[in-house]
Amino acid sequence: MLLRDKVVVVSGVGPGLGRSIAVASAKAGADVVLAARTESRLTDIAKEIDELGRRAISVPADVTSEADARRLVEATVDAFGRVDALVHNAFAIPPMTDLAKVELDGVRAGFEAGSIAALRLTRLFLPALETAGGSVVMINSAVLRHSRQPYGPYKMAKASLLALAQSLATELGPRGIRVNSVAPGYIWADTLKWYFGYLAEQRGITRDEVYAETASGIDLRRLPEPDEIADAVIFLASPMARAITGQCLDVNCGEYHH
Repeated sequence: MLLRDKVVVVSGVGPGLGRSIAVASAKAGADVVLAARTESRLTDIAKEIDELGRRAISVPADVTSEADARRLVEATVDAFGRVDALVHNAFAIPPMTDLAKVELDGVRAGFEAGSIAALRLTRLFLPALETAGGSVVMINSAVLRHSRQPYGPYKMAKASLLALAQSLATELGPRGIRVNSVAPGYIWADTLKWYFGYLAEQRGITRDEVYAETASGIDLRRLPEPDEIADAVIFLASPMARAITGQCLDVNCGEYHH
């Protein structure tokens, strides 16, 4: 119960990692604010949290919108009166194209949904976070650790998010607010399962064989699952990490060492 009676806000709640973070927060004892553009998805996850004996509110919101972001903050404070942790999971993957030819509007969209939205939401939640001595956790990516094609636009956006987290840690530390990042590698969830199935079909092999090939170069010989990423988020948001700020915790089963 690392987050007993805390309030956790999760932006960008989806069926994979976002859901895992929200449910893990509830299992750790927290009440949860769920924010995403798809309301039906929020309703299902809120019900799951209620069944765990914790409160959850759903706030349909596009975090790239100033009005929606303000409405999220107001709904959170009205419902719970406090905020102990803010988790930025929202992101729009930019075009997976070489930087030499990528459309710049697509690059901008990655920044808007990533670092700019995270900065906006963090600033709006600052009074509540400061009062609670809270923390911010930003979901990053193992793309930080390589420069393979065609990940350039994606790496640009995530590198910006890391710089934001580190700079905010320095600025907000004197106010008692910690800011950290989690960088997952592969996440064995529906999207990756579909993609591995697609690759398998193209090559005339099984999805399990694609998994085994991918995992063969990873220290633990497997891919992390959403709940394992969520556990790292819970740790960083909790008092167990009270002396940790400005850090980026890789959760990749040993694919990269940092």
